[in-house]
Amino acid sequence: MLTTVLFRSASDRVMNDLVQKGSGRDESSRDMSLLDKVTCVFVHGWAMNGAVWESVISELPPWIDVIQVDLPGHGSMNQVRLDTLDGMAKTLSVLVHRPVIWVGWSLGGLAVMRLCELYPERVSAALLVATNPCFVNRGEPGGGSARDWAHAVEQEVFDQFAADLETDQDRTIRRFLALQVKGQEGAIQTVRHLQRSMKQRGLADISALRKGLDILKTADLRQLLAECSQTQLHWVLGDRDTLVPSSLAGVLADQFGQRDVSLYAGAGHAPFLSDPQRFISKVVALAQGMRKNE
Repeated sequence: MLTTVLFRSASDRVMNDLVQKGSGRDESSRDMSLLDKVTCVFVHGWAMNGAVWESVISELPPWIDVIQVDLPGHGSMNQVRLDTLDGMAKTLSVLVHRPVIWVGWSLGGLAVMRLCELYPERVSAALLVATNPCFVNRGEPGGGSARDWAHAVEQEVFDQFAADLETDQDRTIRRFLALQVKGQEGAIQTVRHLQRSMKQRGLADISALRKGLDILKTADLRQLLAECSQTQLHWVLGDRDTLVPSSLAGVLADQFGQRDVSLYAGAGHAPFLSDPQRFISKVVALAQGMRKNE
């Protein structure tokens, strides 16, 4: 079912293009009772847009209503300013007025995590894909401080992307895509899918790319994991992800008590593209659980 969602940005500008609901799916869903439906909101990652999810969304059953988000500064929203992680969470919060399932990938996963903290009444469950509560290593390797964190990448990775972005935006994004699929099975097909998705709704604005890299570099939501008990968090990671080390899976389970952490074999930073059927089954099972509880 295709539906237009309207809401106002911080500048009070009405935006029709932020989301699309149920793109490319069976129109028979329009006759289904709202009580039989479950809503899933899909939030993309850095430099991408909502089109990246379409191969997943097209396979979902009609009782799942879908909202595809273009984050500020990305895709159809590339003229809208991206400011802070809290601002991203606020932007997402106005899309719904009841608890729904949120699916966030990478930078989008950070936004969903912050949403869980600031607007828990909007969240029934969150599926965090290739997301790290802290994307950058902290402290000394093997250090004993609570602030030490070795289950991420070095800050220089994002510093280099930020520097390269200023000299050649297109080449930097191509390098980022290549890094996402490095070592994974079906890497060429995944890169092509990501490239098509970027072009479908338009490229991200460079100021949003700068801000997104800064958020990835500075955000630290580990305390949220330690305190978040009222929201169901679910994780999908790739064991060949070069941006989110596979060691995070064990840490989430052992140190933070996360009960649903999946590590996809052979998958890189886009596990929903590397193993689509398994990921689709995950979304459907999660939605089915919410459907029974409503």
